Amino acid sequence: MRKVLFITIFILAQQLFSQTCCSGGVPLSNNLGLPNEGKGVWILGLNYDYNNLNTLNAGADKLDDDSRLRITNSILASLGYAFTDRISVEALFTWVNQTRTITQFGNENFTETTGIGDAVFLAKYAIPDILGERTVLNLGVGTKAPLGKSDLTTEEGFQLTADLQPGSGAWDMIGWMSISKGLNFRPSATVSGSFTYRLTGKNNSYLNNTSTYEFGDVIQANLGYTDQFLLFNTIFSPGVVFKYRNASVDRIEDSDLPNTGGEWVFVRPEFGAQITPSIILSTRLELPIYSYVNGTQLTPTLRFTAGISFLLKKKEVNILN
Repeated sequence: MRKVLFITIFILAQQLFSQTCCSGGVPLSNNLGLPNEGKGVWILGLNYDYNNLNTLNAGADKLDDDSRLRITNSILASLGYAFTDRISVEALFTWVNQTRTITQFGNENFTETTGIGDAVFLAKYAIPDILGERTVLNLGVGTKAPLGKSDLTTEEGFQLTADLQPGSGAWDMIGWMSISKGLNFRPSATVSGSFTYRLTGKNNSYLNNTSTYEFGDVIQANLGYTDQFLLFNTIFSPGVVFKYRNASVDRIEDSDLPNTGGEWVFVRPEFGAQITPSIILSTRLELPIYSYVNGTQLTPTLRFTAGISFLLKKKEVNILN
């Protein structure tokens, strides 16, 4: 009886503070898909991601309420290696800092968490020229490993809600696909698309082993256009991407949790610079153009990402007979 009462109070508290776990966490899907640069090539990437959520929605309606603010700062380290021109693997490791500020009636409630987040491991296979010349189809399958803590507590000893934890406490399965096509009428331009599906697992030790929690499955699709031009001996790559994201409702004790789940459409201008053959700088700004959430939730106001990547080729050894 005490367990049922505790979970009931917890769900009511979630409704009161308007959950944001569907769009406020570490941007794992956004940062998958390192390119296969050829057999023996390593890719190292380091990105900073800033996600600001200060827009309160009820369904598709924006509410005149700025009393809630969520900010997520993430550091993402990616590592990729190509065994052949077709087979490659990549790993994504994360560190996350999350803050939540609720201001009501002159009082401010501030919560902050920091720690190592979950990681993603992905195996990929590239199929060139499947839809004609200058076309590449990539298929990937992998998992999200629960490396981050999912049982952090407040100073008073109360466990924080799932959306504020650095980790999810569950293993997820990930399916990924991308396709790109170089345009014949403009050889420097590329049209590309990607699709990611994350089948989430269940955290069986939620709330000090008194409950279970399962984030909603996530579908994400991107469609983008990228061009290139040479200036000051540097290759610049402007582009624009439209992103669709759909998250199912979260579940606690196998019951749907209110104020979770929804769908979003974003536009993402991007800009990259290849300053040397092996060093690439990139930036992108993501802005919402449509959102529909279940119940009342904070939704993203803006997201900014900046990063650098390095290409390391395996040294060739020549043997003279």
